[in-house]
Amino acid sequence: MTATAPRSDREPLGERQAGARIARRPALPALTGLRSLLAITIVLFHFTPSGLSWSRHPSITLYPLINIGYVFVSFFFLISGFILAYNYAGRSQPMNAVDFWVARLSRLYPVYGFTMLVSIPMLMTEWAVRSRTDFWIGAIATPLLAQGFFPHLATFWMTVTWTLSCEVVLYIAFPWLLRLPWPRSTSKLVALGLTLWAVGLIPHTVYVLCNPDQLAHAANRYSDGPWLDTLKFTPLPYLCTFLAGLTLGRLHDAAQLSERARVILGTLGFAGFWFVAYHLANSLPYIMVHGGLLTPLFAMIILGLSGPSILARLLSWEPLVAIGASTYALYLLHFNTYILLHKYHVLDKLHVARFDPWISYIFVILLAVAVRKWLEHPAQQAIGRWWNRRAEARRASSVLIG
Repeated sequence: MTATAPRSDREPLGERQAGARIARRPALPALTGLRSLLAITIVLFHFTPSGLSWSRHPSITLYPLINIGYVFVSFFFLISGFILAYNYAGRSQPMNAVDFWVARLSRLYPVYGFTMLVSIPMLMTEWAVRSRTDFWIGAIATPLLAQGFFPHLATFWMTVTWTLSCEVVLYIAFPWLLRLPWPRSTSKLVALGLTLWAVGLIPHTVYVLCNPDQLAHAANRYSDGPWLDTLKFTPLPYLCTFLAGLTLGRLHDAAQLSERARVILGTLGFAGFWFVAYHLANSLPYIMVHGGLLTPLFAMIILGLSGPSILARLLSWEPLVAIGASTYALYLLHFNTYILLHKYHVLDKLHVARFDPWISYIFVILLAVAVRKWLEHPAQQAIGRWWNRRAEARRASSVLIG
């Protein structure tokens, strides 16, 4: 999850071209609120509590929704592509690729580095359980955000941060992807999005049909194998979902949907996802669901929330938006922080273990909000100011030399 796209309630800061700031597009707080729900569901997916069913009516339960939480990884890649296209595709001035990469790095790495420090105990565990070769490959690749190129080491040290490795590859490619001759008509953009969706599912379909890992049963979230890990953890399988997100961002501008159309699309998307989660998920191939089978439903949800509508107003609720601004930190920190709280018996020492796991969830959310406020945002601003000063100094030098 990944929750690594530029914030959907405002444009990334720190980017200048020709000495002037680029005008910001209207905020999309509903997508930020949506990210809160997705990130919290991922937390519950990794550490599922009891008590999410109504004892008198067992059919009323949240477990089907939680159990399919892994699908939100591809949802975050789709959102990432959409937000980038929303922020950058309509600009009259060409993108400065280096400025873009620095802006992305200023957002990603401060929290990523903090998560590495928090996760030092996990690194010590990796030393004990890995071969020396694998340990050093993982220890070098992870700080470089390259662990996604080593599927068997994708979860090394920081478990969930393999998504950042995939996202960085897509960010590197984005300035060139933006320059492609994208269609402009609504019908062609819809056709392109559906084509990307279908093409992206080809490797996953081949896997289901051929079972190259020779698994004794259908693959599930606990299965392991070199081909399965390649589909789950490496950048290339997410390219089509990211491109579908870029297409969706352009479709948003081309279609100019009415509020009624957004409500219809969003409602169909949410209802379709609910139906899949509660009635079809157990019968669908796991790796295809993981790889983007539900992308059309997620695209409808995004379009339904990316403009004025009653759905957008509901998900723009201020507490949701406040947590949503911290979902990147929440995603990176939640897994290892939760484990460390229990490994070192922190809750027992504070005499609050009887409130677990809910107290643990609250702790990791508050930690993410604090990291966003006191590390992520200040560091992003500081790096942005430093880079802008360098750019201004270079322009001043070129004027003097000229």
